[in-house]
Amino acid sequence: MFKINENYLKLPGSYLFSTIAKKVAEFTDANPDKEIIRLGIGDVTLPLSKAVIERLHSAVDEMADQSTFKGYAPDLGYEFLRSTIAKEDYEKRGCQIAADEIFISDGAKSDSGNIAEIFADDTRIAVTDPVYPVYVDSNAMAGRTGDYDPQTEMWSNVIYMPCTKENDFVPELPKETPDVIYLCFPNNPTGTTLTKEQLQVWVDYALKVGAVIIYDAAYEAYISSPEVPHSIYECAGARECAIEIRSFSKNAGFTGTRLGFTVVPKDLKCGDTMLHSLWARRHGTKFNGAPYIIQAAGAAVYTDEGKKQTREQIAYYMNNAKVIREGLISAGYEVFGGVDAPYIWLKTPENMKSWDFFDYLLNELYIVGTPGAGFGPSGEGYFRLTAFGSAENTKIAMERIKNA
Repeated sequence: MFKINENYLKLPGSYLFSTIAKKVAEFTDANPDKEIIRLGIGDVTLPLSKAVIERLHSAVDEMADQSTFKGYAPDLGYEFLRSTIAKEDYEKRGCQIAADEIFISDGAKSDSGNIAEIFADDTRIAVTDPVYPVYVDSNAMAGRTGDYDPQTEMWSNVIYMPCTKENDFVPELPKETPDVIYLCFPNNPTGTTLTKEQLQVWVDYALKVGAVIIYDAAYEAYISSPEVPHSIYECAGARECAIEIRSFSKNAGFTGTRLGFTVVPKDLKCGDTMLHSLWARRHGTKFNGAPYIIQAAGAAVYTDEGKKQTREQIAYYMNNAKVIREGLISAGYEVFGGVDAPYIWLKTPENMKSWDFFDYLLNELYIVGTPGAGFGPSGEGYFRLTAFGSAENTKIAMERIKNA
């Protein structure tokens, strides 16, 4: 008789955004006349830029010509994309990252869930709280997180680092020593950031205790504050302790076309073993590469026209973030984030539970957001709205909230 991975049975309920989708679907079925505005899931709404679309078309044409047809992609990804990333995202910021330290993938979500496979089964993880659910759930599936307590909404073998208003959403160094530390800045869900000085503290700590930092920089393109680093490799010593994960989804709108990459420096070692070699082995064994046409389109993001058009899209979303911030503040809400990130994190009114506030917005104002409790126990009493909607719908949503 076959057996199942019982770690899956320990997972509480369904994935957060699946639960939201189910609730919204039920409301829509019961209220087909209501116009719902979706500011919950962080999915982009603008179409791909002209430079990207043109390159997609030309790459498709290449696939129709035997002389330019491409089959399997190289394990790490096409050199033209990796070398461009190394130059544009790292070299220009003073970071020493080589092209062969960059692994092209189908997105940051996949990589952030898969990266833990190169670590031991008894690895102890530390996460900021609230946190992007994939970090914890993927380790729970692997049996690393211990048992889940529905009362505290915490796992017994996870080190939680609360990020709340009281500590300005800056995690404190843990009292227990972790093996792997997950950091995401600009943060999802809080929309807050760390300065380079604050991030250097974490790099120094990881080097001291022998931990690895998994640094999710999916939202770095939204940073405008000069004191906020775009990459962890701007910090001294990070090549020896950090893996960085990035995405084309939010900066260039590739949520539906799927493209991302992970950086594993060759200086990052466990004894004499390079983590780069382990990830390369895993990548080559379990992944056949992002499609050529998608990688070609990704390279177009770095052209002069691609950069210009991408900046325009980011400005569009950040203007939405400004509208949400100002609208919520004028309506009397306490608001965080939305300056260097497309997420706005707010305190729920009158100590309302975050799922109760979700129901209020959906049932009374026909607005969909994300309850903070879905991101961890420290998210209770908070709520996330995204700036990825249309400008028109964003303004309408704020009018509904202000007039409620």
